Amino acid sequence: MNSDSSRRSPATEHDGVGADPVVWAAVDESLREVQSMLDRNRHLIDEVNENQHSRLRHNMVKNVSLIQELNGNISKVLSLYSDLNSNFSAAFQNHHSAANVAPDKS
Repeated sequence: MNSDSSRRSPATEHDGVGADPVVWAAVDESLREVQSMLDRNRHLIDEVNENQHSRLRHNMVKNVSLIQELNGNISKVLSLYSDLNSNFSAAFQNHHSAANVAPDKS
């Protein structure tokens, strides 16, 4: 495998949904949003751990709101993945249905 083929996007590798740059742009945007949320969650977890180790009352109280934010973010990530799955499946089905329609030869 040459170095050029390893850098190709899925849109240049396959026919079908891969050929639709709008679909891949939406997938990319959704995955970036998920990654941003996961990065934020990592930060929150680190902060909760630091607060827990300090054993200071103020930090323990602060953990309540941090854990609530973390729980909300997990719900958002789940929703983003669900939307991503639905949108990608719909795009694939639409393309697959259009590809199966025989062209009119009259």
